[in-house]
Amino acid sequence: MADVKTYKMLIDGEWVGASDGGMFDSVNPSTGQVWSRVPEATAADVDRAVRAADRAFTSGPWAEMLPSARGRCLRKLGDLLAQKSEELGRTESIDTGKMLKETRWQAKYIAEFFHFYAGCADKISGETLPIDKPDLFVFTRREPLGVVAAVVPWNSQLFLVAVKIGPALAAGNTVVLKASEHASAAMLEFGELIEEAGFPPGVVNIVTGHGDPCGKALTSHPLVARISFTGGPGAARHVLYNSAENFAEVSLELGGKSPFIVFDDADIESAVNGSIAGIFGATGQSCVAGSRLYLHEDIADEFLVKMTALAEKILIGDPLAEETQMGPLCTTGQLEHIEREVAHAVSEGAKVLTGGKRPEGLPGTYYEPTILDCPRQDLRIVDTELFGPVLAVQRFRTEEEVLKLANDTKHGLAAGIFTRSGARQMRMAKAIRAGIVWVNTYRVVSPIAEFGGVKGSGYGRESGFQAMYDYTRPKTVWVNTSDAPMANPFVMR
Repeated sequence: MADVKTYKMLIDGEWVGASDGGMFDSVNPSTGQVWSRVPEATAADVDRAVRAADRAFTSGPWAEMLPSARGRCLRKLGDLLAQKSEELGRTESIDTGKMLKETRWQAKYIAEFFHFYAGCADKISGETLPIDKPDLFVFTRREPLGVVAAVVPWNSQLFLVAVKIGPALAAGNTVVLKASEHASAAMLEFGELIEEAGFPPGVVNIVTGHGDPCGKALTSHPLVARISFTGGPGAARHVLYNSAENFAEVSLELGGKSPFIVFDDADIESAVNGSIAGIFGATGQSCVAGSRLYLHEDIADEFLVKMTALAEKILIGDPLAEETQMGPLCTTGQLEHIEREVAHAVSEGAKVLTGGKRPEGLPGTYYEPTILDCPRQDLRIVDTELFGPVLAVQRFRTEEEVLKLANDTKHGLAAGIFTRSGARQMRMAKAIRAGIVWVNTYRVVSPIAEFGGVKGSGYGRESGFQAMYDYTRPKTVWVNTSDAPMANPFVMR
């Protein structure tokens, strides 16, 4: 264990272990070896973090800080994140198996989200109401909610931290972040930038642990005013149940099974590249992965020949190596789940066009880029989120047919449409039931644009200017401008 790194949690401006000394191991998915140890927070540790955040919100220097000053802290945090992108990216790659060239780029780009919210911090405003009564001046002011519980999964964790704490802090809230038990290290190293950026103690706290007791204690804590959760539907149900204890406002982003639709007039090369990026980028471990491919019958064979050829050339290996194009899955559980679902799909009639197994000679949790030709919509794999590099392909003839297929899902996070027809682009974008629709592109994000899902993919939106308002509540103020005394309430006129 000499080479194993030990981490601590950030609570009230201090780096601490679990109060009972509990720890758990984190495994490097590319080697299958333990590489770090992380505190297993108790309910008492979570309580300490939430109370620290509550003190910082109600009585600390943060409570008196002007919006422009909060913005300066966020801008500094973004600057530091960009400077540390190489180190943070390397840690995230070791901990999750994501490719270093992706994680370091993402860490640097995420700085833009903090810069965006830094500029938004002093732009929150209320309104004057044209009230229907004389001698009354009525206005609203937007006030922060209080302590925000932000629960973040292991994939794209720094991005998800940014879109949660960026607007929350800009609006004046304080935060307790719960890192994923599968990969906590990058978020804890990110926490080292908090004090350097000028945030007072207790404004941002980071706890680590499993759903019970850590997540349960956090999302049910009576001092938590809002919960922002990204993860799976099973855990989300527990979050909703826990929120009955504190009546906290809740937003949920629960992943998806996104349709990627290619019409016969599409640019085939562009669509193939988009589909490759949508399902094999990040080893398919993306909430918006384009894991359902619908191809027009007239171009399906050509498309699959080109895509299969590219998929078979993807270089799988060490995520820290520059030449690697696809790394391992994050956990053994994911790998075993994918193997079971692919085998079940084959038993239901799906045909493996490429992949479908673990690559030889690699010790970690690797799985080949896999394309399944699915004969029917009712195959279980067509509407089961695998969170891995597995693509389910079907064919269609008409726009009406594919629209029905695309919407025939319990999910609704994202969708992709490839067509040269401007009229069809607008029709499809309107008719598809998803929170994000990409047309002739895929998997692009910006701090300016909101994202979120519908149906089983959750509710609430993250990113964009409006997200800040979701971390505030309006207060209505009535001012009597008349010098005359109020009338006798028992005399009706």
